[in-house]
Amino acid sequence: MLVTLVVAVSLLGAGTAAPAPDPARFDRQKVAWSACEDQDVPKDLECGKVTVPLDHAHPGAGTLELALARYRATGEKHGSVVLDFGGPGAAGVLELAYSRRTFADLTNHYDVVSFDPRGVGRSSPVSCGDWASDEEEVTGDDPQALLERLRKIAGLCTKHSGPVLPYVGTVFAARDLDAIRSALGERKLNYLGFSYGSRLGAVYAAQFPDRVGRLALDGVDTLTEPVAEQGIAGARGQQVALDDFTAWCARGSACPLGKEPRAAREEVVRLVRSLDAHPVQSYLGGEFTGQDLVGALGQALYRKDWWPSLQVGLTRLTRDGDPSGVQSFAAGGLDSPHPLNSAHKKPTSPTRHPNSPPPKGVHTPLTDPADVPLDNMAAALLAINCADDPDRPTVRQITDALPALRASFQQASPVFGPYRLAETLMCHGRPKGTEFIREDVKNLRTPKLLLVGTRGDPATPYRWTTETAARLGSAAVVLDNRGEGHTGYASSRCVRRKVDDFLLDGSLPPSGSSCGADEKP
Repeated sequence: MLVTLVVAVSLLGAGTAAPAPDPARFDRQKVAWSACEDQDVPKDLECGKVTVPLDHAHPGAGTLELALARYRATGEKHGSVVLDFGGPGAAGVLELAYSRRTFADLTNHYDVVSFDPRGVGRSSPVSCGDWASDEEEVTGDDPQALLERLRKIAGLCTKHSGPVLPYVGTVFAARDLDAIRSALGERKLNYLGFSYGSRLGAVYAAQFPDRVGRLALDGVDTLTEPVAEQGIAGARGQQVALDDFTAWCARGSACPLGKEPRAAREEVVRLVRSLDAHPVQSYLGGEFTGQDLVGALGQALYRKDWWPSLQVGLTRLTRDGDPSGVQSFAAGGLDSPHPLNSAHKKPTSPTRHPNSPPPKGVHTPLTDPADVPLDNMAAALLAINCADDPDRPTVRQITDALPALRASFQQASPVFGPYRLAETLMCHGRPKGTEFIREDVKNLRTPKLLLVGTRGDPATPYRWTTETAARLGSAAVVLDNRGEGHTGYASSRCVRRKVDDFLLDGSLPPSGSSCGADEKP
């Protein structure tokens, strides 16, 4: 039932004393770009950092550093455009490193910049530790035991994440994004956000409407739909994508799932159950379970051009017990599969009691790439989504609703339903999230924003694009991508051209205009 978080490997360093509080100093800083040391990235990628308050409302409470990366403009420079690759939990530095060609046209005139949001990657990464090795799995038949298990996991996430955890979430990240804008020397923010990055962009626009430049949002997230409904919609979309993949696979001569579409679908269900009962060894250390496979499949099904690699990965998994090919999709992003860093250490015990207040005046530097916890992406996804969600049903409400929820998620997808239900429940035991996104991100008074929705998107349904556009008001311009896959920029030449035209020269398509399904970049 529970989302499997890969074994964590490291905690944040103890940090150093921060300088005396001076809120204005955050606005005066500039990014010092240099070669990316100790990272296996292209040589023309430059790295930098900015310092932000741990709590923007109380700048003297401590600071943390955010990791940045950029590809410099190759022609006449128009400024910078900042990218967020989604997740939440995607590390922007590595995502940008592997996406150089995708943004080649933008780099003609822009410095293309991305960053690791707070709690992600090298920017004070959160973790839930090695909870799976210490706790017994809870069966789906005992709601009380399940909820107790979730409370324990929430406590472990607090224990292993350090002082940043209470200050993780999109409202904080939007404040950080404005600090990045200032440090880049930009009067207005030019921004391209994918998937969850659309949520971050919308929140930024609501918080800083007078600092909005050109904002493009691709794979538009919902701002209002309850978590359970989001999960069911996601499971349903992923199941459709999986059915399409298994049908394609079964038509070929090398499909490891069988020669008939129905049998291939059933083989995926069997494989997930088999790995949950008998995990295989992960080349990263620890075990690779059925739920790990489900998580990787969810990423791999984002784009059809990844299907051949997914088929090869599944062949190695079923034939040799080798999950590395499938695991390579777990990093997500526009240009998966990514190589995963295996230079990690065993998790250690924190030096601070989880219930004690964060130390005052502590400065947390960037985390070494080798010390980023293996479970960081999953832990950050949960931490950020829970921080953004104000709903915390009671134990009684969850217990009463659980049978119907199980049935709804199972009906949506026998493969992704249990995984998505687990994500839905994982906020139990965590503090209530902000009301700001649901209540205040609407009727924006900003320059025009470009929203791209893809009809066959398995992760962010097209209706979320139109619903969010209506909520944001007259500033929102919708581009209808009549293709398939998660987001459109990397998979459609038409979408990429229209987004680039907007970001580079402000040229917007008429709202409601469309891109055809077969226009590949």
